[in-house]
Amino acid sequence: MRRARQIMVTGFALLAFVGVAAGAQSAGATRLRFAVRYPPALAQGPLDGRLLLLLSTDASAEPRFQLRDSDPTRSAQAFGIDVLGWRPGEAAVIDGEVLGFPAESLAQVTAGRYRVQALLHRYETFHRADGHVVRLPMDRGEGQQWNRAPGNLLSAPREIAVDPARAETLELELDQAIPEIEAPKDTRYVKHIRIQSERLTKFWGRPMQLGAVVLVPHGFDEHPEARYPLAVFHGHFPYTAAGFREAAPDPNLPCEYSERFRLDCYNRIEQQLAHELYQDWTSPGFPRFLVVEIQHANPYFDDSYAVNSQNLGPYGDAIQYELVPEIERRFRGIGQPWARFMYGGSTGGWEALAVQVLYPDEWNGCWASCPDPIDFRAYMSTNIYEDANAYWAIGPFARVARPGHRDWLGHVSATIEDMNRAELVLGTKGRSGGQFDIWEAVYAPVGSDGYPKRIWDKRTGVIDKAVAAHLRENYDLGQILRRDWSKGLGKKLAGKIHLYCGDMDNYYLNNAVYLVEDFLKTTADPSYGGEVDYGDRAEHCWNGDHTRPNAYSRLRYIQMHAPKMLKRIEESAPPGADLTSWRY
Repeated sequence: MRRARQIMVTGFALLAFVGVAAGAQSAGATRLRFAVRYPPALAQGPLDGRLLLLLSTDASAEPRFQLRDSDPTRSAQAFGIDVLGWRPGEAAVIDGEVLGFPAESLAQVTAGRYRVQALLHRYETFHRADGHVVRLPMDRGEGQQWNRAPGNLLSAPREIAVDPARAETLELELDQAIPEIEAPKDTRYVKHIRIQSERLTKFWGRPMQLGAVVLVPHGFDEHPEARYPLAVFHGHFPYTAAGFREAAPDPNLPCEYSERFRLDCYNRIEQQLAHELYQDWTSPGFPRFLVVEIQHANPYFDDSYAVNSQNLGPYGDAIQYELVPEIERRFRGIGQPWARFMYGGSTGGWEALAVQVLYPDEWNGCWASCPDPIDFRAYMSTNIYEDANAYWAIGPFARVARPGHRDWLGHVSATIEDMNRAELVLGTKGRSGGQFDIWEAVYAPVGSDGYPKRIWDKRTGVIDKAVAAHLRENYDLGQILRRDWSKGLGKKLAGKIHLYCGDMDNYYLNNAVYLVEDFLKTTADPSYGGEVDYGDRAEHCWNGDHTRPNAYSRLRYIQMHAPKMLKRIEESAPPGADLTSWRY
């Protein structure tokens, strides 16, 4: 899952609700309009992209950082329109017909004074190898975050009186562009590489790169004869190895409260745990592995889910057969499947399990925490095969909204419909960079227009059963395990699967883990020989540590899993394997 990144904002400011005024007009019933322009001095144009209008009552951060799909009652307000061939000085108009989130229409926004900001998320045109021409936002080094993407145009926030009952046009001008991001610098232990992928370049019709952040073992330079096992830490786009810090924590760092973990000074805790990793990493006896985080942001999301896809292209093969061998070549990896492992949480948890299942001969074990749905009978709170509607449980006399986000006590803060409407405001045709849209882009077949076929109608929630059938056969990991275990897959996966999830996961991800566990417990000849474990009342993203809360264990993945990987090597390495050069 994409947590606290694009839609769910960092900062977690307490926002006043942009609500439905008493006796508010119906959707669309307003003559209020916003006209947005950009000057030729800012961009020559014409430009394509998604134009967003943002309203907030909180001055602690810019409106672009205050959208929260996981809690609409505390979110800023957004409206969005597609612009194509937009020229300097030309007005792009947002009126009462434009869909919004959380309020669906300008007519439903309570009259008052708001901090208002406009932003253009710029698209470029791709001529793909499959013959489709599509307009999408290419990542520009920020990890597919529309509110931080270099080159996006935006206006400085202005306080404006907004009244849907008045017939007026409010003018806004985009007056600045988000600057470029400086590339991270290498250190003794942290290295950054990028390669151009032949497979992805051919698919997208333009140069496409893959990158990685590599944490090299202590003693790497002093032991040139050593070759190392590889541990890939799957997850969202990493700018650098943020969880590794050589310097001692800054005692003067101003405290920042973490609403997610309900902890004050959490930024200090992060520094402390990052420094503890450095101390463990350089200590005698710590397993000497290459630890790698992959940079595979693409035109749809901050990573590719590390599998091949009709819409994203052959990312699975590109990572497996281009990037991984290059990392092992440059940093003296052992380069054999018995010495390769994966771990990760949330999106990274799904990726770790998916790559292990789909490339079973290439990896020797995965430790997957709080994975995105690994059985699509529990696609969060929807069964995409049996349910008719993703948003509503519908009976003859009533319908009940399907929940999308809860806390550890089960209190629901957002529905599936809420979260999908937020994405639809941010981008049509799967271009929001949001969670449901990336699942669709990865899993679904290509539509006739070149964009992903909808798993369900984004407005109504009606599920397309033909698309669901495609998902079942190609990306439903539970189904693939059940289908292929006795056909030889089981022999390749025995001892390699380890799953962890909190039983109060905020996104209901534990429900799919239960279903996969039900199957794994029945396996024989061979038995799966791994582990499935749950954290009592633990939220997203519990990772198997019963001794610490999530806030701490999420910062200790490699310390938790490296000893398990070492044990796996000792149990499964073939005769003659190098078990010594890297154990100094």
